[in-house]
Amino acid sequence: MKFIKFKKYKSFILGFCLTLIVVVATNWLILNLTAPRIPILGFHSIIDGQQNNASVSEQQLQMDYTKQDLEQFLDYLVRNNFWFLSAQELYNYFIAKTAALPTDRIGQRPIMISFDDSYKTYYTQLLPILENLEKTYNKKVKVVLFINPGFLAKDEKSSTHLVCGDLREGLRKGFYDIQSHGQNHKDLTKLNPQDLVYELAEAQTQLRKCTEGLELSPTVATHLAYPFGAVNKQVEAYVSKYYLSGYLYNSRMFKLGWLRSAYQIPRLSVNREKPPSRLIEKAERALKVTQKN
Repeated sequence: MKFIKFKKYKSFILGFCLTLIVVVATNWLILNLTAPRIPILGFHSIIDGQQNNASVSEQQLQMDYTKQDLEQFLDYLVRNNFWFLSAQELYNYFIAKTAALPTDRIGQRPIMISFDDSYKTYYTQLLPILENLEKTYNKKVKVVLFINPGFLAKDEKSSTHLVCGDLREGLRKGFYDIQSHGQNHKDLTKLNPQDLVYELAEAQTQLRKCTEGLELSPTVATHLAYPFGAVNKQVEAYVSKYYLSGYLYNSRMFKLGWLRSAYQIPRLSVNREKPPSRLIEKAERALKVTQKN
């Protein structure tokens, strides 16, 4: 008798369960698509697209971005009044929420422009772009540099890697937010605890030593971008002892309310296959800051 009753209501039960699944999935999709977003873009070396780059490997060329395209993109952001976030601002206002949003930022759309490694082009190509934009619009563009201090050059004439003086100049002028990318750009997930601690702690020590005396409220090397975007539970646990947050490279958008951990901040990887028009599309999806955010 019980079996007959179950058979009678079987289609109803299955239909109800299916409807419930569809409703939950639909709500999740709607929330995911409409969640407030902050684009966090990750670049590498900047090259002059009008020069002969025959000496640069094809793999490197794919990762690089031309200064002409970058300037076009940044020019658009400045003209449209975007808020160029530092790593500490993202943490304070949108992750930990330890501070109220500045009133002068209300109505702006936040975005983070970051660069990985220690390329000399951040000084020779990027810094002139930032200075020119400030001269043209009287607005300062701040970019986040995730630096490997172990790769900083000793020779001021180095054409491949930054020297400490390059970082100091960009920081002093207010264009650079200098953060850590590990001491020697090693895959942190493949290191034993001793080597892992060295990569994290030494990078922090060296970057702060390089920039000593330039910040009244030091935020240098307070945040980390994982080399290769590689992280696991052990790495995250150790990183949390030295840094306030950690950045991935997973080609995902940062969405308010969807962050699992301050040590799994998503970033969108940028290469030469993504013209300024595509980056502008990403930027246009950014939330507009209000008093409620």
